[in-house]
Amino acid sequence: MGNKSSLMLQEEEIAEIQDETGFSPSQIERLYSRFTSLDKGDNGTLSREDFLRIPELAINPLGDRIVHAFFTDAHDDRINFRQFMHVLSRFRPLKKNRENKFNSREEKLRFAFRMYDLDDDNKISRDELLAVLHMMVGANISEEQLASIADRTIMEADTDGDQMISFEEFCATLERTDVEEKMSIRFLH
Repeated sequence: MGNKSSLMLQEEEIAEIQDETGFSPSQIERLYSRFTSLDKGDNGTLSREDFLRIPELAINPLGDRIVHAFFTDAHDDRINFRQFMHVLSRFRPLKKNRENKFNSREEKLRFAFRMYDLDDDNKISRDELLAVLHMMVGANISEEQLASIADRTIMEADTDGDQMISFEEFCATLERTDVEEKMSIRFLH
């Protein structure tokens, strides 16, 4: 067994993470406990496999895409607690006058955009849209219906005529959507 006490958070680290993410110290400590329970290697980092052991992610049709989003800013296949907290902070509800760089409307939209941008080229193609639709609905909708949804989505969102959806076009399409509410998780205090 590893020595968990060697990986304990210091008050200074908690204060820095609180400042960066907006989470309260008790939320940080609770999430740190969850992080360490997922850290099967006991080395202070999580791998993609560690994430996929979370039952809710394992059964989520977009689980692989969600896990991928945790690693987009990582330089390897592992993330540390601070990187973990930065991703989670994107799901904090916005508080008036308390927005941070991670949970702004733009960052929430960027996170959602990455779910669809499978090849990380900053564009969503028809094939990428179809692939994500397949992940979400499986065989519950016919191939023709999925193709129709993908074609119509591209047609409505693509304003520059390149048959792709850029991040800017994605944002414009979701302009009237309450992204702040739809992409927020209430974390216990």
